[in-house]
Amino acid sequence: MSCAICEIRKEKRFCPAMHGRICPQCCGEQREVTLDCPSDCPYLLQAREHEKPRPPDQLDAAGLFLHIEVSDQFMYEKEHLLMGLTYALAKAARSDRSLHDQDLIHTLSVLTQSYERRVNSGLHYEQPLTSDSQRRAAVEVETMIKEYREAEQKHVGYSTLGESDVLKALVFLLRLAHGRTSGRPKSRAFVDFLFAQFPEKETAVVTPQEAGSRIILP
Repeated sequence: MSCAICEIRKEKRFCPAMHGRICPQCCGEQREVTLDCPSDCPYLLQAREHEKPRPPDQLDAAGLFLHIEVSDQFMYEKEHLLMGLTYALAKAARSDRSLHDQDLIHTLSVLTQSYERRVNSGLHYEQPLTSDSQRRAAVEVETMIKEYREAEQKHVGYSTLGESDVLKALVFLLRLAHGRTSGRPKSRAFVDFLFAQFPEKETAVVTPQEAGSRIILP
């Protein structure tokens, strides 16, 4: 039998995305490019184990907002904020299984640009997102920011969370996403990373000790 994709080479493995058998070459070339690979595909998992991090020249330097410093001190002081925002992304991805890494990266990029504008000029301009899925993900992030401020207000009587803090947190998440994704159009490596941090039925309410161990740097 020939490969269900190229129809030339001999099929050697079952592809759950194609619901048919394909050759190893097409599997390697089309994985997360034209094929929407399920996260439990053994060939995808095997490929991720051996995949090397993308070299710097394959990353969009401007998209990493390298001019914004995110210090270790900031991550220590705002670990609960970082955990909450990570949970918000996981929640968005779990409620909409059509979301790919690139959707979350684009959403985070737009939010980061918006908060950078607020910090630098005070202007509140929301750049429109291109899909309903991305808009829902942005709402989850904004809702978590609001809930964090409300929790601070409730426990200490005021909120210390500034726009610059939110900006740094978004930049951290954006760099984390770039570091975790394969960069392919249909990659869900970052999404699966989020799911691993927050298994189903778990919430963002964790102890300080748990929170400190959960955020894994890119």
